[in-house]
Amino acid sequence: MSARGQRILVLDDDAAVVDFLCESLTERGYVTVGMTSPEEALARCVEEAFDLVISDVEMPRMRGTEFLEAVLARRPGQLVLLITAFGSIELAVAAVKAGACDFVTKPFNIDALVLSIDRAFRERQLRREIVRLRAAVPTDAPGGLVARSPAMRKVLEMARRAARTDSTVLLTGETGTGKSALARLVHESSARRAEPFLQLNCAALPPGLAESELFGARRGAFTDAREDRAGVFVAVGAGTLFLDEVGELSLEVQAKLLQALETGKVRPLGASAEVTVRARVVAATNRPLEELLRDGRFRPDLYYRLNVIRLEVPPLRERREDIVPLVDFFLGRLGGAQAREVLGVSAAAMRRLVAHAWPGNVRELANLLERAVALADHDTLVPEDFDLPGDSGGMQALFTRARGEELPLEDVERAYVRRIVDAQNGNKAAAARILGINRRTLYRKLGEE
Repeated sequence: MSARGQRILVLDDDAAVVDFLCESLTERGYVTVGMTSPEEALARCVEEAFDLVISDVEMPRMRGTEFLEAVLARRPGQLVLLITAFGSIELAVAAVKAGACDFVTKPFNIDALVLSIDRAFRERQLRREIVRLRAAVPTDAPGGLVARSPAMRKVLEMARRAARTDSTVLLTGETGTGKSALARLVHESSARRAEPFLQLNCAALPPGLAESELFGARRGAFTDAREDRAGVFVAVGAGTLFLDEVGELSLEVQAKLLQALETGKVRPLGASAEVTVRARVVAATNRPLEELLRDGRFRPDLYYRLNVIRLEVPPLRERREDIVPLVDFFLGRLGGAQAREVLGVSAAAMRRLVAHAWPGNVRELANLLERAVALADHDTLVPEDFDLPGDSGGMQALFTRARGEELPLEDVERAYVRRIVDAQNGNKAAAARILGINRRTLYRKLGEE
């Protein structure tokens, strides 16, 4: 890799070493700045951008590792290469853990040092390329609707088929599974894609205002109606209206929603005439509407009118094959948003993510990754970066009896397998896939063979 004028700051308390390094690197095409004071070098790093900083470890006023931490605190992602005459495996490991890109011992061959410098630049370029590619790769759908699992692939295919029609679509599934993103996919895959997409959370509507929000109101229709107001049915025009948590609407509003769907007309509060509407409706619920029907809290006629095309979004625990690609998707998006070069998740951390039950589904995963990226000071996330609810003490409890006595390995293994089965709601075939074993082995480990 040619130097191409990369700027390098060289720091060593020995002026002769600084001069030698600066001269040697300048001859090879680098632009160098030499300094002997850690404090002045730190100030220079804050004021100017350097492609690489080379620092000695043993200096009178500040150790190189301390200088490294100070630089990275002020310039996260700065490449810092440490050199020392007191090389050891322990020191090298500590330096790299602290954030150094490499560690070189004295006396060193200048050509070997240049190879180390080139390697650091190549790795930085690779990181940038990974971030760029993650940002450039299109996703299957808005909002991270990544689908590697057969179950989710089927849902996306059905959504695209539904988009070709004007039929009402009902989305069901737990909170956080991606129903809003799926509704947007239906819209953006339809002939209405150039028209507006409006989302209304029915559960968040103040009591008594649902009707005016949906259908509009004329001035003076109620106390706060100081001017005419168009409801979302009118505002969305010929676009798609997404009614989230539709089961939270009152029976009175449900009746008017049914009328709007059947006649294509709404009557704003206080109006004497109806208004024609052209919206396509996609509704969603995280509560089984069938239960609301039995309880008399949802109109059967509206249920059948909404339930023309039904798409059930599976919870994340039932499609664990999607967790790894979802992690890649969210890391790519977070890297761009937070200006961080996050390369990925360690194998141990990924195993932990895949084994988690995810009661909050995809939303929980996205929030967990955002927190980890924001707080981690390294580019590969490890298990300690993830604060999974219920983890503390959960697995630990598998390893000890009530009296603090250690469990036999067979008991630990059986308890762990049982936990995975429980997380799959008793689906042993799914648990076997996650554990990478066949069903017969699973039964044997559970003591059920």
